[in-house]
Amino acid sequence: MRELTRTAEVVDASADDDLIVWAAQGMKRGVRAWAASDAVAVASPRASRRDRLAVCGGSTNAARLVRHALAEMGPEFRPFGDVHLIRELSENIDELEFSGSFSWMVTTTSPPPAQAPGVVQDAAWLTPEEEPDVADLLKAANPDSYAVPGLPEVRRWAGIRDTGGELLAVAADAWSAPTVGLLAGVATAVQARGRGLGERICRFVTQALLAEHDRAALMVDDGNHAALGVYERLGFARRLVGAAADMRLA
Repeated sequence: MRELTRTAEVVDASADDDLIVWAAQGMKRGVRAWAASDAVAVASPRASRRDRLAVCGGSTNAARLVRHALAEMGPEFRPFGDVHLIRELSENIDELEFSGSFSWMVTTTSPPPAQAPGVVQDAAWLTPEEEPDVADLLKAANPDSYAVPGLPEVRRWAGIRDTGGELLAVAADAWSAPTVGLLAGVATAVQARGRGLGERICRFVTQALLAEHDRAALMVDDGNHAALGVYERLGFARRLVGAAADMRLA
């Protein structure tokens, strides 16, 4: 087992696994990473508002790394990675319990072009002065959003307004890593749903993330079939992942 201290080491050890590289967050302060043969684990504090322990590789070596990381970082860190691996770790590490599955999605290709905007303005980046409108929209349309205005890791918000100025859809560039941008905080006003605005705002942010980071990624609940359809139309590939929790925190 060896500790990794540079982003390049994480990239090499994980074969540039996008989930692992995203969790490394450019190895900013507080992030730690380890490798053992075919496995890599990255402990990333408050990555998308959770203390996450991203892991990949074979289950035997991954289990060694997870045990070590939890001892070093504390039981608050939640292992997550490919769903089959997290299930195996939950079965083999007494302290862990499988807590759920979701999807990690990633793309490296620009999404297809949008249709004409019609009765709404084009998507655009919003100013800090417009963030109260974002907060109001999220409260009504996506109250469980991890990305909210005011968090330092939420870099910027994009929005679509109607021609009268009402904010109808938003999405954020949040918790992005140097080579993996993250799309988060997607919401469409209830009265504006069914008009393709969610797809339009996601297309805009995805294009911006690809231009800056070369890869764009997101996390989505497996039961959110409408969102999954949008992201697949935009070119995102789906990866089934899972998370586990330390039962000592129960």
